[in-house]
Amino acid sequence: MEKASKTRLLSLDFLRGSTVAAMVLVNNPGTWANIYAPLKHAEWNGCTPTDLIAPFFLFIVGVSIAFSIGDKETLSATHRQIIWRAFKRMLILFGLGLFLSLYPKIFTAPIGAFQTVRIPGVLQRIAVVYLMATIILLKLSPRSIFKITLGLLVIYWALMTLVPVPGLGYANLEKATNLGAWIDRSILTEAHLWKAAVKWDPEGILSTISAISTGLLGVLAGILLRRKNLSEAEKTAWLFAFGTFAALAGLAWGLSFPINKSLWTSSYVLYTGGLAMIALALCYWLIDVKRYQQFTKPAAVFGVNAILVFFVSGLLPRTLNLIKVTLPNGNQVGSATYLYKTFFMPYLSPYNASLAWAIAWVLLWMGLLWVMYNRKVIIKV
Repeated sequence: MEKASKTRLLSLDFLRGSTVAAMVLVNNPGTWANIYAPLKHAEWNGCTPTDLIAPFFLFIVGVSIAFSIGDKETLSATHRQIIWRAFKRMLILFGLGLFLSLYPKIFTAPIGAFQTVRIPGVLQRIAVVYLMATIILLKLSPRSIFKITLGLLVIYWALMTLVPVPGLGYANLEKATNLGAWIDRSILTEAHLWKAAVKWDPEGILSTISAISTGLLGVLAGILLRRKNLSEAEKTAWLFAFGTFAALAGLAWGLSFPINKSLWTSSYVLYTGGLAMIALALCYWLIDVKRYQQFTKPAAVFGVNAILVFFVSGLLPRTLNLIKVTLPNGNQVGSATYLYKTFFMPYLSPYNASLAWAIAWVLLWMGLLWVMYNRKVIIKV
């Protein structure tokens, strides 16, 4: 736990916080059966507003790395210490992700929990991208980072579209038969993949290659914003221009290599990374340059404690549902389910009740984080 820094980039906290608040909203519907279309992931190919949340967060991780390391990348003597700290943080984030996969079975059936624990996950992917982006930033020039970013996207495209899948004999981009799914099943086995899919995982091993490029796009954006030989207007213009070009390039590439979050395709990286750059450019210009900051606090309170929200928001609903409530008919339901059915379902339509429950979670978190923000408390991993 530490006091908040006075030199934080408020626009970055705002964008990060908006992304995390959106994550809480889409991850906590009253029921998964009643969700408005923009709050769902695309069934396969395509991109909904919800599909922007994960790449935006990885992009912001990259920007944050560029700012947190600062000028230390020029001091080779400190590289070992920085990488060691990044490695330790990677292990912690990966461990937190595994704990989310294990909870609550780790306390009720620990042997079974470890036998079927999902090894990939969102926090696990963030952990790997964070470490790789840190090392690449320290060891390579901005020009080389740009080349690595594009190189990884091309390599991933070639692997997914040109390499025949063993046992199948040809490359494809279908859910259970693509090369990434085969690698996940071969290395991790089906017992340790996403339970909703069984034969593939949206945070699988191979697609982490392209996910690293998402983080590196953020690193490049951070390097641009830290440049001292450019005015604030020039930084904003370049960031907006690069973002527009990347998004259009992603759309064009998507004609042959479809935009797909579950596969984290190269076109998806460019499209969502471009939109993230545009969003950051707008936030930077309005908030940090023009100083329109009155509206930022509700999002900023999420942004400064993003990992805390990510982790605990995954634990809290499950913990509440461990506490059982007996209904008049004798049936038992979890506390969260009971609250939803008692205070939301009777008064709203099914879709609106589900949305209202999700909004209630966002407001609950905002209240808790508001207090922490006012006290300038940040809990870091």
